[in-house]
Order: sequence, then C-alpha cells, then structure tokens
Amino acid sequence: MHLVDITMFYAAEGNGVSTYLNAKALWLARNSRVQHTILSPNVDSGGAAPALVRVPAMALPGINGFRMPTSVRAPARLLRQAGPDLIEAGDAGHSAWAALRLRRRLGVPAIAFYHSDLPRLVRPRFGQTAEGVTCKYLSHLYRQFDLVLAPSRAMVEQLHEMGVRDARHQPLGIDSSTFHPARRVDTLRAHLRLPANARLLVYAVRFTQEKKLPLLIEAVRKLGRPYHLLMIGGGLALPRYPQVSYLPFKRNQRHLARLLASCDVLVHPGDCETFGLIVLEAMACGLPVVATTGGGVAALVDEATGILARPNCVDSLAGAIEAIYERDLGLLGANARRKAAEYYDWNEILPQVMRRYNAVLGTRGQDEPGARSICVTD
Repeated sequence: MHLVDITMFYAAEGNGVSTYLNAKALWLARNSRVQHTILSPNVDSGGAAPALVRVPAMALPGINGFRMPTSVRAPARLLRQAGPDLIEAGDAGHSAWAALRLRRRLGVPAIAFYHSDLPRLVRPRFGQTAEGVTCKYLSHLYRQFDLVLAPSRAMVEQLHEMGVRDARHQPLGIDSSTFHPARRVDTLRAHLRLPANARLLVYAVRFTQEKKLPLLIEAVRKLGRPYHLLMIGGGLALPRYPQVSYLPFKRNQRHLARLLASCDVLVHPGDCETFGLIVLEAMACGLPVVATTGGGVAALVDEATGILARPNCVDSLAGAIEAIYERDLGLLGANARRKAAEYYDWNEILPQVMRRYNAVLGTRGQDEPGARSICVTD
C-alpha cells in the first residue's frame, strides 16, 4: 500500500500535525511494508522513508508561518504523480480538495483528519456570521470523504452537528519512552535563577492568539511569588514580567522532555484545541495539568491527573493553579504518567489508525501488528 499524507500544516517539527506525521512515518518504517509519502508546502523534496514532496505555495498572514498552496491544481498533480492507494488530508484547504479530486476522478479512497477547530478560531476574529459560513463550508467539504477522523470526542460531536456523519474519534499519541519522568534534572531552577522552593509552571510550543497566553501570564502575575512560569516556544510577542521566563522551542524531543519533566505543573489556558498533544507529553513526563473545560484538552485531564478551570477567566485559572499545589503533586503526576503511557503511546494509537485505513480500503490488516488495547469508541 502507498499512503500519501497531504497538508499545509506539516513542517517536519514544531506542531501537533508534524509530530503525528513524523511518528507515523517512523512507525510505518519499523512495523509495516507500507510506502509513505508526505506532501507539504513547508518541506524540501527528497527523503526515502517517508518521501517528502514540496507543494508550490505562498505565505499568507495569520497562519503562523505556514504556507498555503495557491490552487488545487498543483497539489492534485503531485498527488496523481505519487500514485497513492490511500490519501489522508490534514487541512481543510486546497490539500483536501486535491485529495477529493483524485477520489472523484481516479477512485482513490480519501480520509480527512480534522486537526483544527476552525469555527472556534474564526468566531473571535470575524464574528458569528463567519463562524456559520465556516461550518457550512466544512460540512460541504467533509461529507465527500470516505472517513473523517477527529482527535477528540468534542470535535466528533461538532462534525456530527455539521452533518458529517462519517466522523470518528481517533486520538493522537506520544512517545512514552522519550517523554518520561526520568528525564527530570534538578538544575533547571538554578539555570533560571530561581530559588529551590519556586513553584515552577510550564507552557510549551507555539505562542499564538488562540492559545490565550496573555491570560495565563496575567494569572501567574496575579498569584505572585513563589509561582514562576516557564514559556517554551515562540511566535506572538508576549508581556515580560520577572515571574515569567522564556526559552526557544526545543526541536529535539528529548530536550523538550527534559524541560517538561523538570517542572511541577503544565498549564494550558487555551479552549480551541482539538486535542492538545503537549498536554499528553507533559503527562507522560509525570506532570499534573491545569487546563480549561473548553476544547479537546478537557477530555485528557480528570480529577486524578489535574484540575480544569473555566475558559477565558484569569481568576478561575489562578485559583486552579493554587488549588493543584494543595494536592499531592507526586500522586497526580504518577496518575498522569500511567494514563498517558497506557492508553496514548504511539504503539497503541498507530495500529488503531492502520485499522481505520484497512477498513476504508476494504482489506484486512496484514501490514500492522495488533494493538494491545483500544481506547477508541465510535
């Protein structure tokens, strides 16, 4: 089988889509005979496993540095040249329409993965009318695919409400051997020039408007010492306070894991996440989580692993941060680690994805080993 992933959101590193596709490529190379190709505007053509093919595109404002194909024609032509048996489209733009063109003209099965909560992203910027138009567009687009995957049940419900009946829940995963409590080092506080008793919070990955990071910074500023926030990433310019330290994004996953494991609690203030991969990575490192009840992250965090605050509320977020330090962080972290490693390791998740593919192709899974357990219910 030749599987082709196509998306404008792949950049080899630095976001959830990239992490998913890189993990899938590595897993397929180790565990199957599947040929794998990734088409993206953000790569240079080359490579063997997976093969990388650059799609002609242009940079546009407001999409965090990613490039968008200028038409459907170019990605459709490159898809046809690749000769796929199955296509997975990872965005709702020209990549998706290119996949559908091959489905319609050549009968190639096409799957879509709903990685971004577009209606929730559109509404605060362009209003309720634009949100409604976006929902109608997504409904028209995704109803034409053989299968639509979404990483959280909340996103599946959203797609069902749009009339996309073939949407199914398919979580993403983590490498639980890389993201591990053993990565912890005791020198991070000294490196940040913090006292040993500092309550060290962490947020990691992209600094973008929808992540609600000014709200997080204000909550930490309001709490005062000994709380300190480590921000790992880049992008949006953010306020500078003595209680906040900044480090650039760590492209090496082991370096990122070392930083995560050396903090106390991950705090994620956003309410637009379809899943929240960084939350799982922190949990695998043994960190409790403070998040919000909005978006897909809420499905990952429960009473045994962290605390959920109200979305868009500084006081609620600050209160949740205070409250988690009144609980047993070691126990919460151990529970978080157990949950992430048992149910969300890529060796559990990717066989599930392969069974999705084989169901669409109408074949039995001969290229992948069986998963030990399944955490997906449709």
